[in-house]
Formats: sequence, C-alpha cells, structure tokens
Amino acid sequence: MRRKINDYNLSPYVKQFKLIAGQFIVPITIFQTVRTLIFPSPVDLVLLALLILLGVALYMEWI
Repeated sequence: MRRKINDYNLSPYVKQFKLIAGQFIVPITIFQTVRTLIFPSPVDLVLLALLILLGVALYMEWI
C-alpha cells in the first residue's frame, strides 16, 4: 500500500517550490502551447506534454 506524503513533514524549501511552481506552470504551459502551434517540433511536443503532466500532478497534489 502506498503511503500518502504528509505536507507537514516537508521542508520549507519544498513547500515554497510547490507554491512557486503552481503559480508559474500555467503561463509557461500556455506559452509553450502557442510556440508549439507556431513552430511544431518533436522537442516542443515532449516539453508541452511534460508541462501538462506536471501541472496536472501539482493540481491533483500527486507531488
């Protein structure tokens, strides 16, 4: 059985990183989406997929 990570046990630096990443992930993802639509390349598609997965993971509190 997988144990849920307790936010109270995290260091303050990790908590701060999660807050900052949560604020910046949406604008960076939107920018990357526009860039991918204008100049599509395999690297852009992979980066966009990673950003979307990171955004969903932060939103669903998987990280």
